[in-house]
Amino acid sequence: MKTRKIPMRKCVGCQESKNKNELIRILKTPEDDVIVDGSGKMNGRGAYICPSVECLKKAQKTKALSRSLNIMIPEEVYADIERKMLEFEAG
Repeated sequence: MKTRKIPMRKCVGCQESKNKNELIRILKTPEDDVIVDGSGKMNGRGAYICPSVECLKKAQKTKALSRSLNIMIPEEVYADIERKMLEFEAG
């Protein structure tokens, strides 16, 4: 049987390439909202980040997530992403 190739994506925080299913997709919707895409298939521009708070803090400090999504991200959105990461880790 043929094995499927697993897509690789780069984390915007630590810049490491990992399997797509190991990362969390942050999405900018066509309405310019920034949300966490749990399914990984929603329409919009996406950026990937490791499910660790350290990578999120690094991406926030260097504004890497904002550059990747081409939008200024407010502090409330970073807090929401961090809360969802903690839920994901506890999950």
